[in-house]
Amino acid sequence: MKEMEESCEIRIFDFDQIPSASEFASQIESKNIPAVFKGSIKDWKAFSKWNPSEGGLDYLQERVGSSVVEVMLSRTAPVFYGDIRRHERVPLPFSTFIGYCKEHKQKMDSCVEPERHLQVGSEKEEPCLLPGDVASQQIYLAQVPIMNNENEERVQLESLKEDIQKPAFLETKIIASINLWMNNAQAKSSTHYDPHHNLLCIVAGCKQVALWPPSACPMLYPMPIYGEASNHSSITLESPDFSMYPRAECFREYSQKVILHAGDALFIPEGWFHQIDSDDITIAVNFWWQSNIMSCLSEHMDAYYLRRIIRRLADREVNQILDKASAGTKRLKRHTCELLNNEEPDQTNHGLDQSHERQDLQGTEPQHRSLLHDLQPCSLQALHKLVSLVHDHVNVSNLGQPVVSTSTSNSDFNVKDKYGEIMTTKLFCLKDDPVAKILWTLEVHAFQEVSLAMAQNFPRTLEALILHMLSPVGAEVLTRKFDEMDQQTSEEDRNKFYEIFYGAFDDQFAAMDAILNGKESFALQAFHNVLDKYLGVKF
Repeated sequence: MKEMEESCEIRIFDFDQIPSASEFASQIESKNIPAVFKGSIKDWKAFSKWNPSEGGLDYLQERVGSSVVEVMLSRTAPVFYGDIRRHERVPLPFSTFIGYCKEHKQKMDSCVEPERHLQVGSEKEEPCLLPGDVASQQIYLAQVPIMNNENEERVQLESLKEDIQKPAFLETKIIASINLWMNNAQAKSSTHYDPHHNLLCIVAGCKQVALWPPSACPMLYPMPIYGEASNHSSITLESPDFSMYPRAECFREYSQKVILHAGDALFIPEGWFHQIDSDDITIAVNFWWQSNIMSCLSEHMDAYYLRRIIRRLADREVNQILDKASAGTKRLKRHTCELLNNEEPDQTNHGLDQSHERQDLQGTEPQHRSLLHDLQPCSLQALHKLVSLVHDHVNVSNLGQPVVSTSTSNSDFNVKDKYGEIMTTKLFCLKDDPVAKILWTLEVHAFQEVSLAMAQNFPRTLEALILHMLSPVGAEVLTRKFDEMDQQTSEEDRNKFYEIFYGAFDDQFAAMDAILNGKESFALQAFHNVLDKYLGVKF
């Protein structure tokens, strides 16, 4: 969550002066951060000719009124959801839409609250193809093409291209499409991201844009990747259900809002989630172009990059699981004894190792035999706590008989809880696993001391812990401690440590398998979390 918070604190650029093409490419686009360019399109012909307060609606009706455009029709207006299940695309004469705008403007100018439009079929209406009982406020001209390099046949308003111009800082970009966005009544979009870079230009009216970086994807619950609206959020902005979408509780906190007035432009990088509120009779034009990253991706590399990206997300998820769960133990990591002083070590001999202690210590070098006496108090208490946990949960069928096999398929150890039932070790949360919590709080030197002491003095206990009590989160913590230790010790000391540690097991390969299997189970859970958070896929 800390990484999420830091990545969501990215501030939006704000420019009073329009950058050059090279400045835009090197200082703005390459950073993949939104930027506002104030007054950057005031020199467009459209800025004056389309202005509804200066006869712009008559001008538009004269220029393209005979065109038939596709409009978004939604009964959830003023919210227009991008999900195809909640809106329709229907044909409408552009002149009819301009009529709606004029009617709405007249009511605004006379300070009369706009009413529902007359039902389709009324004698006072212009003929149109809207179905059923529809209000004019329920339609929105969304993404009506002025230019489209990918599908020239769908361009419906090409003649309007003469009134706009490509901003100078985009002169080196290959524009994929230019689109008109126009609403007669207030409108609100659903939260979504675009697969292209976007420059949103306000010709008339005002828009408020809320933005979230791509890293905020988990808290916005994207639609399933295999669905039609995979780039849209599942959350209903007006009344989010936090019981269904618990991560969404902080989605507003990490949004950034900008208000765009006529003449302003906003650069929205690909992948940035955004939600837009438009005032009455707002007109905008946007430019879409492909980012350098996407244009450089070769199709035959898709599978490779997909695996790399998912692996990076899964690794980050692992770190977030541990960081989030251990937030309350950071202080304890500095004062490990506080965690362990809840129970004073007793002098009870542990039966699991008692019958073997004498033979285990025979032939051991004196300094190893005296290791228990040399332990620091915190290390000694951690060792006691670990040994006690194992003995509290392990039932040895016959303590009087030597344990000759420790393989998982034929073992005398059964891990049980206080009710005598076999204990589950499928734990993925640090706070729920006492073994993992103890290991997590140990500093590297203390971890090394405790591990060697257990291997040399309580080998059967260590065997039971690793083979029968090590949960997935415990395996992840253990291997992280190994990694920390490896970075701080010499090769000779590392080799000696692992020789003693794994030498405690009758079957060293079974011990390694148990640790690796647990670690992979933890990684699998992180992978499932990633698919849920970023792709909307649940298992």
